[in-house]
Amino acid sequence: MHFTEVIARKRDGHALARDAIDLFVNGATDGSIPDYQLSALLMAIVLRGMDDEETAALTDAMLRSGVRVDLSSLPGTTVGKHSTGGVGDKVSIALAPLAAAAGVIVPKMSGRGLGHTGGTLDKLESIPGYRTDLSVAEFLRVLRDVGTSIIGQTAALAPADKKLYALRDVTATVESIPLIAASIMSKKLAEGSSALVLDVKCGRGAFMKTEADARALARTLVAIGRQGGVRTVALISRMDAPLGRAIGNALEIAECVAILRGEGPDDLQALVRTIAARMVMLADGSDADAAARTVARALDSGAALARLQAMITAHGGDAAIVDDPGRLPQAANRRTVAASRNGVVAGLDAALLGAAAVRLGAGRERAGAPIDHAAGIVLEARPGDTITRGDPVLHLHYNDARGLDEALRLAESAILVDEAAPAAPPLMMGWIEDQ
Repeated sequence: MHFTEVIARKRDGHALARDAIDLFVNGATDGSIPDYQLSALLMAIVLRGMDDEETAALTDAMLRSGVRVDLSSLPGTTVGKHSTGGVGDKVSIALAPLAAAAGVIVPKMSGRGLGHTGGTLDKLESIPGYRTDLSVAEFLRVLRDVGTSIIGQTAALAPADKKLYALRDVTATVESIPLIAASIMSKKLAEGSSALVLDVKCGRGAFMKTEADARALARTLVAIGRQGGVRTVALISRMDAPLGRAIGNALEIAECVAILRGEGPDDLQALVRTIAARMVMLADGSDADAAARTVARALDSGAALARLQAMITAHGGDAAIVDDPGRLPQAANRRTVAASRNGVVAGLDAALLGAAAVRLGAGRERAGAPIDHAAGIVLEARPGDTITRGDPVLHLHYNDARGLDEALRLAESAILVDEAAPAAPPLMMGWIEDQ
């Protein structure tokens, strides 16, 4: 089969057979198919789509392009977690030790941030000494000793995805549910967990802008997990305003510590507890009420906070930041953005605030660019709060002032003050189950 035939078939709206999809993925992995032909097929997929069978075959081929981590030696049920990303989404860092303290083994391989969506690895690397580059053997050891470990994705897992994503990023072919689903699930299945909880975001600060698109992606992800033999559920959650009050790496680590102390913003607390409870249900068969009580005990007893300290220590990091978050990187400068009028905070645009944080140095606009772990934004007010002209709405934390003017412009435009706030939609909009 010539690869031009594969491109033409998809161009004309036909389904691709498994052997054609294998040719595509193998050619991406070993370099035998040139980038311009790979890009042509990616564009054809974006325009013509893929059915469920094609999407499953693509995921399987990408999974088989690398290794699959064997977690069978671990003494318990392993439950993975993945979020499609959003502004201030630090859930995994609080969730993993909480679920571990509740009896779940939580393996997590994460990525770095690009654009306005922060990366879990970048946040963790704001902890002095924390290593994200553990070997698989070290990863397994930490999982046995602590019950959770968060590391970077190894090059051996789904290498085809790395190649194809790099092409999608520069050829305007990211926006495709089959391609997104295959990218996510090939890596999550390669992690080797026996169950998986997904947090699919929707809204202005998320990749999926509408609830309908988020539900379509979630259904596809859950179906792929089921076909791959992994019990999978997906939560649809809203990302119009940032999650919690902190945006930026060290700032978000400090907020995670607060959450594990039973403090911190209500929205973040609720989301972390809800996902942790569902992980407990998948791990031991508990009903919802029993799982919620188990999670509450793990928090109230201090066990979850102790697991975070143990994970940081096992990764070579400074666990003293749990007792003294002031040991985290601190920005030298702050600038307050105040309300321009009396009223109610009707909206805080997550996408604009995420972009503002990038301008301050908290994120990167191109792969491999350095970031400032201390930079970011802290929200003083939240949607629904009544404010008076001159009241602080948010604080910009920065070391380098070069991006400050643009960050201020973006932050000011992100704040919507009105006479009354619209009815707040729910943060969590329901589960997509694997049955």
